Amino acid sequence: NMVLLVDKPKGWTSFDVVGKTRSLSRKLGVNKVGHCGTLDPMATGLLILCFGKATKMVDKFTGMDKTYSGTMKLGEGTPSQDACTEIDETLPWEHITDAALAAGAGEMTGELSQMPPMYSAIKVKGERLYEAARRGETVARKERRVVVNSFEVSRDLEDRQLVHFTVDCSKGTYVRTLAYDLGKKMGSSAHLTALRRESIGAHNVCDAWTVAALVDSCAPMLAEVKAAEHAAKEAAAEAAKEEAIDAATEEKLA
Repeated sequence: NMVLLVDKPKGWTSFDVVGKTRSLSRKLGVNKVGHCGTLDPMATGLLILCFGKATKMVDKFTGMDKTYSGTMKLGEGTPSQDACTEIDETLPWEHITDAALAAGAGEMTGELSQMPPMYSAIKVKGERLYEAARRGETVARKERRVVVNSFEVSRDLEDRQLVHFTVDCSKGTYVRTLAYDLGKKMGSSAHLTALRRESIGAHNVCDAWTVAALVDSCAPMLAEVKAAEHAAKEAAAEAAKEEAIDAATEEKLA
C-alpha cells in the first residue's frame, strides 16, 4: 500500500505506465493500481500511482492543481491542438509581439470557460470524443469551467514562431486548448509541440522515478521473490517425494 511518483516518458500512455508497474507489483503481491490524472502520449512528466489500499487516495490527488511547462508553435493549427495530428490551418503570426503575447496570456487567468477538444477522452452518449474525431465528425459538447492560476510565456530566442510557457491550473484544464485559444486571441492559431507536467499539488517530478530506474530497483526484490518461489516449489516436490516413499514403505510393511 503506497503512493509512487513516476516520470512518464514520451510516447507512453498513462495506462502503459500503469500496466508496467502493475506487472511488477503483482509479482510482489499487490494487484490494485490506479493513476491520478491522465497525460497524453506526447506529454512527459509527473504521474502519481497509488497501490493497494492507497488507491482510495486517487480522487484526492486528481483534484489537486497541476503545473506544466511546454512549447507552442504560432501560426499553425491541428485538429488535436497538438503535434499528434497533421497541420490543417496556417495563418500569419509575424505580427504577434512579445508584449501582446504576455498580455494575452495574463488575460487568460482566473476562472475560464473552456471547450474540450474533439481529440479527448470525454464521453458523449457513451462514445469517447476522439473516436468521433478520427471519423472526421464533430460532436456538440459543453464548455467546462476551469481555473488558471498563472500563465507565463516567453518567446524562443532563435525561432520566434515558438513560445515557451508555464501554467498552473485546476483539474480538467486542457493545456493544448489553452495554447490554441491564445493563438486565436492573437489573431492567428497555435498548437502544442511539447508538454511536461512538473507538479501535482506539492509533489514534484524532480522526486519521481523514471520507468527504467523503477524496473532496475525492483529487480533485486523480484529476484528474491523468484528464488523464494523456486525454493517453495522444490520443498513441495521434496515433501511429495518423501510422502510417496513413506506410503510405499507402509504398503510393503502391510
